[in-house]
Amino acid sequence: GSIIVRQRGTEFHPGDNVGMGKDHTLFAKITGKVVFAIKGAQQRRTVSIVAA
Repeated sequence: GSIIVRQRGTEFHPGDNVGMGKDHTLFAKITGKVVFAIKGAQQRRTVSIVAA
């Protein structure tokens, strides 16, 4: 899929329809709209893909 974020460490965590590579790169599993959100008790920043 398309690369969304290249990062060192997990600044952003994968959400729905997003995969994470060995080097913590986040990539899209489907085509759609990118949505950034803050979730959970630890206030983790997540990246999700919503179907277009």
